Amino acid sequence: MKKLVIFDLDGTLLNTIADLAQSTNYALQKLGFPTHDTESYRFMVGNGINKLFERALPEGEKSPENIVRVRAEFIPYYNIHNADLSTPYPGIPELLLALHHQGTQIAVASNKYQAATERLIPHYFPQIPFAAIFGQREGIPVKPDPTIVRDILHCTNIHLDEVLYVGDSGVDMQTALQAGVTACGVTWGFRPRTELEAFHPQYIIDSPEEILHLI
Repeated sequence: MKKLVIFDLDGTLLNTIADLAQSTNYALQKLGFPTHDTESYRFMVGNGINKLFERALPEGEKSPENIVRVRAEFIPYYNIHNADLSTPYPGIPELLLALHHQGTQIAVASNKYQAATERLIPHYFPQIPFAAIFGQREGIPVKPDPTIVRDILHCTNIHLDEVLYVGDSGVDMQTALQAGVTACGVTWGFRPRTELEAFHPQYIIDSPEEILHLI
């Protein structure tokens, strides 16, 4: 039996791709760089915003200095506009309520920077008491490093075999593997099923309600 479900955020709980694309394009355009269509960003996100900016910058311009410049434009804009177009995936609010009502602890492990993670979760899920909400924090390595999972386990006092980790990408599957917890890939997010399959998670599901049967 699983006592804790750890969710990735972008592509798992929330469809945030339009706001991420809009904000990154704003920063790129402000600095005179070419922009990208929203669909392209599905394969740029997932490893933290610095990696997103590196992927979005044109060849020959992917320098640390340019990443810093894009970040400086992106963060103030995204802090204001990160909930303009983002929405929970169908069935997610109902799933979280069901987990809460049956006594399962819920946590978030995201590579989105901490301030934005902390804003989005209560904004979209105000009725859910999350046991931990962790995004990308200064000095803490991003996923697939398992530190974020270990920090959540420290907060919740839950054993490894009592945890289900849910995410939409290969990064998430690697995180679960390195942390030693049960991995569940979801097919409704940003990445294709084949990316999940490459890491051989214990489960791959197509709808949020299936999680209730896994725990």
